[in-house]
Amino acid sequence: MSMQRLTSFLGLAWSMIRSLATDDAYDKYLAHHAHAHAGSPPMSRRAFYLKQQQSKWTGVSRCC
Repeated sequence: MSMQRLTSFLGLAWSMIRSLATDDAYDKYLAHHAHAHAGSPPMSRRAFYLKQQQSKWTGVSRCC
């Protein structure tokens, strides 16, 4: 395997891992915000993280 193909493969693998772990959520938010809400400033990384945590842990979260 050539070095360029290996580098490309590793980059793709890293992107998939970040996506599965939702580590790229802020980057996706920024891309969406730039497209859909261009006139307003985006949330800071900290504010985005706190909002994600609040929505994750607020409310009933059980199966029964």
